[in-house]
Amino acid sequence: MSDVLIVGSLALDSVTTPFGDREESWGGAALYSAAAASLLSPVHLVGVIGEDFPAAALEVLAARGVSLDGVQSVPGGKSFRWAGEYTYAMDAATTLDTQLNVFADFNPHVPTSARGAEFVFLANITPVLQLQVLDQMTSPRLVLCDTMNYWIENAREDLLRVLARVDGAAMNDAEVRQLTGTPNLCRAAAEILSLGPRFLLLKKGEYGASLITRQGHFALPSYPLPNVLDPTGAGDSFAGGFIGFLAWVGSTEEATLRQALAIGTVTASACVEAFSWDALLQLTDQDLYSRYEELREMVRLEPCPLANSG
Repeated sequence: MSDVLIVGSLALDSVTTPFGDREESWGGAALYSAAAASLLSPVHLVGVIGEDFPAAALEVLAARGVSLDGVQSVPGGKSFRWAGEYTYAMDAATTLDTQLNVFADFNPHVPTSARGAEFVFLANITPVLQLQVLDQMTSPRLVLCDTMNYWIENAREDLLRVLARVDGAAMNDAEVRQLTGTPNLCRAAAEILSLGPRFLLLKKGEYGASLITRQGHFALPSYPLPNVLDPTGAGDSFAGGFIGFLAWVGSTEEATLRQALAIGTVTASACVEAFSWDALLQLTDQDLYSRYEELREMVRLEPCPLANSG
């Protein structure tokens, strides 16, 4: 089992969906991904909070074995806040308010104890900060980065420098097309791999996820759920489950990447079943295994008789 370093936002989220709302719940990309990864592996967390960030949230993370040495608390500062609203489609939120507060001046410092972490997840922060984190690491075995349309449009050159230094990137279809200017996803993915990463994770929300490498494509459907209450943090939980599993197994082979894709998928499925990270915190490694086995059975195919038809 190896350690995971996660760098990203810690926030207070106000979320409205057709099924309810939650004011200033614990959130942020780093919080969701750390909660997910800590199910399987030790996690070092790097982020920034104001003095108004609930101590109880940090206590929950610490109880899960997450090292908080890299979490900076700014005296007198206010934490990052985000407010969003989902429609019944639940595929994307409409942002109602964003207050960066202390996150606007975030300067990530990786503690000495975490610089040797073998697995790194650079959550959705500016590419300049992702590069700063990479400069502080010793020699990680695998680095996964996330990004978004804003950085593609406004920090493209820095993002390209990040992609040249990471092993994997997580994007949705629109971001892949925007970055490459190529409408065909197969060609667009190949272009991204040519920039440096050995694999690309395509996040497709309720339609599942895909793993694209130079060896081929692998796709999974989403885990079927009777109730989806709040999609906030699903993508970050997916990434946390993915890299947490890789660190637990200690392998970066393609077969393991495929297993990690499934673990990330079922981890995200738990996240969306309740508001904030409530359902994610109830998830156990046995739950992960059970959902993994159900998903594996869903995609199992018998040999096709057409092979003997001619």
